[in-house]
Amino acid sequence: MTAPVEAPAEAALDFSDQKGVWVYVQHRAGEAAPVSWQLLGVGRDMAQEINAPVSAVVLGSNVRHLADEAIAYGADNVYLVDDPALASYRTQPYAYAVAQLIQKYKPEIVLYGSTIHGRDVAGAVATLVKTGLAADATQLSVDPEQGNLLNASRPDFGGKLMSTILCKRHRPQMATCRPGVFPLPARDESRQGKVIEDPLGLSEDDIATKVREFIPETRHVDLANAEVIVSGGRGLGGPKAFDMLFDLADAIGGVVGASRAAVMAGWIPFAHQVGQTGQTVRPRIYIACGISGAIQHLVGMQESDIIIAINTDPEAQIFKTADYAVLGDMFKIIPALTQEFRKLQSASGNGQPRD
Repeated sequence: MTAPVEAPAEAALDFSDQKGVWVYVQHRAGEAAPVSWQLLGVGRDMAQEINAPVSAVVLGSNVRHLADEAIAYGADNVYLVDDPALASYRTQPYAYAVAQLIQKYKPEIVLYGSTIHGRDVAGAVATLVKTGLAADATQLSVDPEQGNLLNASRPDFGGKLMSTILCKRHRPQMATCRPGVFPLPARDESRQGKVIEDPLGLSEDDIATKVREFIPETRHVDLANAEVIVSGGRGLGGPKAFDMLFDLADAIGGVVGASRAAVMAGWIPFAHQVGQTGQTVRPRIYIACGISGAIQHLVGMQESDIIIAINTDPEAQIFKTADYAVLGDMFKIIPALTQEFRKLQSASGNGQPRD
């Protein structure tokens, strides 16, 4: 009888030279995306738990002010690559710069915003440094007893399950994280930190793509950074009813959101969807119109400062989450609200209602 062959023992992994939590600072024309500072807050919490520094990565041209801003939001160190070739975002030089910094300074964890920009650069960096990437995380924690293992969790199967992604055999551990999920930390201008400047190491001739012109998208829906959101659900009955939501949003300086049901019905594009399978938001005011309050939607907006729900169903789940519940016909209430806010606009004389 042949003796069983034993599998070779798995070699112990040594990550003792990997230290610290990094946050990639996304910006456009020198203005940081709020998700960058949100991630600095949660990154700092994790760094304190594992007794490590939290650092920011700032790339661009003439962006030294973002390094100072990152320190004010909690960074102990800022790795700054300031070069004219980084004036506009391009995958190749940005990914190259981040990968070079990672290979030189060896962080243990790197976080990116789950935006078009963040997903693009994170995926390219993961390929260059040969590590894993957890995508679209909504919960983050670190386990010191498991070698500072990053637990990056995200909703799956339409929000019915939560999956936790681990990267046990490679470093750094990396994740993209949804905007609006984590709170914005307090800004402290008195904080002190260290700025470490590194060269890009590429010339313009080394970069395959060129930016000829930047044309902003005039119809872009910025739910993640909106302070006021007016959202519609199945109760609107069809796409035409969204016109009154756009009117109200325009009157109060807000944007229009929607439930998954309204998007799936084809009444409004996916870019407006709020919820686990859409955008997670934290506005000052969230007005839910004809939205029943399914858990998939609630988890995407329940951290709003003030929630106002308008519904004809007194048993609607949304009322349990709302700060103000309005039981009535939204087709009468919303136009009346819009009319009153238009009057305030005229009275203020500046096109926006007064606080």
